[in-house]
Amino acid sequence: MTVRAGREFLAVPGPTNIPDQVLQAMHAPAVELYSEPLVALTDGLLRDLGGVFGTATRPFIYIANGHGAWEAALTNVLSRGDKILVLESGKFAVDWGDAAARLGAEAEVLKGDWRRAVRPQDVEARLRADKAGAIKAILAVQIETSTGVGNDIAAIGRAIKAAQHGALFMVDAVASLGCVPFAMDAWGVDVAVAASQKGLMSPPGLSFIAAGPRAREANKKAGLRTPYWDWAVRDGGSHYQKYSGTPPEQLLYALRKALDMLFEEGLDNVFLRHRLLAEAVRRAVAVWKKGNVVDFQVDEPAARSDAVTAVLTNGFDANLIRIYCEKKCGVVLGRGLGTMNGKAFRIAHMGHVNAPMVLGTLAVVETALKACGVPHGDGGVAAAIAWLSEHVKP
Repeated sequence: MTVRAGREFLAVPGPTNIPDQVLQAMHAPAVELYSEPLVALTDGLLRDLGGVFGTATRPFIYIANGHGAWEAALTNVLSRGDKILVLESGKFAVDWGDAAARLGAEAEVLKGDWRRAVRPQDVEARLRADKAGAIKAILAVQIETSTGVGNDIAAIGRAIKAAQHGALFMVDAVASLGCVPFAMDAWGVDVAVAASQKGLMSPPGLSFIAAGPRAREANKKAGLRTPYWDWAVRDGGSHYQKYSGTPPEQLLYALRKALDMLFEEGLDNVFLRHRLLAEAVRRAVAVWKKGNVVDFQVDEPAARSDAVTAVLTNGFDANLIRIYCEKKCGVVLGRGLGTMNGKAFRIAHMGHVNAPMVLGTLAVVETALKACGVPHGDGGVAAAIAWLSEHVKP
């Protein structure tokens, strides 16, 4: 017997729920790729994406996912043999470094703990030790999707500045852009990458890079540049060059509607909504934790992200909980990635998400814990409700 009839709840950290308005925006005919409306659409998207990134520069739009954006960012500023410093906080930070190594860079991992955020003082110390300035770029992830860690990018930027090091600061904002504040220029970020399928509430298939002046200067000497990814080509005057070919028109229509929705809500309100719903999830997990089995993947409360929460199930197969939620109740949770497979599940609270969706997800997880015989504190959903009722007033 199941109780999963009806619309499935998607609570994975990408792809996230796509608003009906965004889906409808894609139902439009193709137009000639040099037409004035399409050129105007591109101009508006580049302008508004720059605002979301918090930069005065015009970003680039790629027909690619986040991994494509990683490669685009690396090839535009590095040459074979360049040394990079990878700030470890989970699987995706390390994977970005691995991508750089496969391209021919020398990747050094600043070892971290997947249960905590990157420590800015460790970054500063490593850069001060690099007397010869061998490190050409620093790779960091703002919200590490695999672990739920939220890194303090502003503090890391200050640490780099304090070390007086010239390395480019490159940040993966795939799971954070449109969910939490990002201030590229103010934080000293040289390159930021993002994608469409998380906080930007659009279908997978688009990725974005914002490149500051120092990165654009590095591009002139980068030996890894290739025709498709190259910023110099995409900065050309032809609309065709902005996409290195035919524009992904329907995906652009979707992105335009998604950005309009974010701006209509107001970015500060979007960030507050994420913060309130994330804390509701954390309140529930804190109660479940009292059974001494369920626990937070991230030890430090301040490092728990507002986009995704990873939940440990010490001694119990987390996949059984995840399968119960999906097959019996119609709620799809994120699985544990890499070494966390079977040891954790992930609850996404990013993008097009509201209180009923979060509370419904938490209720199903609590049902699964009971049904699967996982010891846990009772009343996690009640704690989430109490939090929201206290902080969301009439």
